[in-house]
Amino acid sequence: MTKAEIAQQLARSTGLSQVDTTAVIEGFIEAVAQALEKGDHVEIRGFGTFKVVERAPRTGRNPKAGHTVAIAKCKAPTFKPSNAVKSRIVQH
Repeated sequence: MTKAEIAQQLARSTGLSQVDTTAVIEGFIEAVAQALEKGDHVEIRGFGTFKVVERAPRTGRNPKAGHTVAIAKCKAPTFKPSNAVKSRIVQH
């Protein structure tokens, strides 16, 4: 699902214009990105948590050449879905 498709669906369900819903979505994305950039966690109850984790340095392998490569430590954004979201996706 693309940002435009989400905006269309939200516009239909809320009665707002697609331009307004697109602005809200872009504002949400920017707010989450700024919080992660500062190192904050973003928790949306009933949906999930966005946070930044630091990955340790490790040794990788170049699959084409076959030799080992040192991979430096880095920061990576992660998302952990809430139990409510998981239960809607995972079928028991």
